[in-house]
Amino acid sequence: MRKLVALGVVAVLAAGGAALLTSRASMAQQPANGTTADSITAPKLTAADSAALKGPRQPIFFRHDIHAGQYKISCQYCHYTVAVSAEPGIPSMQTCMGCHLAIGGTDSTHKAEIKKLRDAWRDKKPVEWIRIHSVAKHAHFPHMRHIKVLGPNACATCHGDVARMPQVFKVNNINNMGFCISCHLERKVNRDCSACHY
Repeated sequence: MRKLVALGVVAVLAAGGAALLTSRASMAQQPANGTTADSITAPKLTAADSAALKGPRQPIFFRHDIHAGQYKISCQYCHYTVAVSAEPGIPSMQTCMGCHLAIGGTDSTHKAEIKKLRDAWRDKKPVEWIRIHSVAKHAHFPHMRHIKVLGPNACATCHGDVARMPQVFKVNNINNMGFCISCHLERKVNRDCSACHY
């Protein structure tokens, strides 16, 4: 039984590592401001620093600027349902643990946050992330259509340059219909009410 579990862990690590390398090499997102993702180096911050950053403080100080920026992991590696679903989905803990079974962090801050993740995984308690972005309940925003049309920079259009955010915060007021209408006008696409309100 232990051999089977060990083989399973090795298989998960191998699959996660292969997918991560593929993600880094072929699916790196370009930041919205025109710089290359290669130039991003995340600043040194601790979990205590997160209180002074924009956006809500999360139960685990998950660094998008490290994952998406410095290591160039595509948004779609973690938010893997976004290309096929109306909802982008919060990454499962299994997705996180695919890497963090082996990757433990390089300094005490990273190690402490990864320990929180590993403890939650061990205790089978999901991390209760604080939602940042949401569309009004009477509107529908099918993510998969927008990803298909806008391509690799689709996420940055609404969410901003997440690859440079130590802690994600709301950049655009996506609950304001004007934001959506402006985008549709700029791209000369459907502005019929039934496109979003159905």
